[in-house]
Amino acid sequence: MKKLLGVLLVLGCVVFLSPGCYTLKSTTIPPELKTINIGFFENNAQLVVPTLAQQFTEALKDRVRTTTRLSVVNNEANATMTGAIVDYRIAPFSIQATNNNVAPIAGASQLTISVHVKFVYSGEKPSEKMSFDQNFSKSETFTGDIAASEQTLIAKINKELVDDIINKAFDNW
Repeated sequence: MKKLLGVLLVLGCVVFLSPGCYTLKSTTIPPELKTINIGFFENNAQLVVPTLAQQFTEALKDRVRTTTRLSVVNNEANATMTGAIVDYRIAPFSIQATNNNVAPIAGASQLTISVHVKFVYSGEKPSEKMSFDQNFSKSETFTGDIAASEQTLIAKINKELVDDIINKAFDNW
C-alpha cells in the first residue's frame, strides 16, 4: 500500500512539474501566460443586489488564484477578463394549486444570474491566442421567500458561473 501511494505521489509530481504547459484540475495554461487582470464586474441588471458585483468579482479572482498558477494583477497583464452582471431575475418555476377559488401561487421560484464576459489572451504563438466574448447564465430553484435563501443561492450560482468561465478560458488550449 505504501509503495502504491509513493508511486502515485511521484507520478503526480511528474505531471505537475513537467515542462511545457502547467496543468491543474484539467486546466492547461501555456507557460507564457503568467498574469491576468480581472476587472470589476459591475451589476447592470434591472434588479440590483448591492453586494452581488463584489461577491462575483471576488469569487472569480479567488478561483483563478486557487486553481491556477496565474497572478491576478491590477495593471498590465498577459490576459484580461472583463464584463458585467447583465441579469438577475426571480421568476415562478412551478405553480401550486390553492383551495377556496383563490388564484394559484408559485410553488417554487427560480433565481437566474447572467454575466457577460470578455476574455482576451494574445499569446506569443498563434496557437495560443484565445479570446471569447459571451454570456454565461445559471439558475437555481427555491421554495419560500427569497430573503431566507438569497445569499446561499447567490453563492451557489456564482460558483457555477465561475466554473463555466474558468473552463471556457483555460480548458481550450
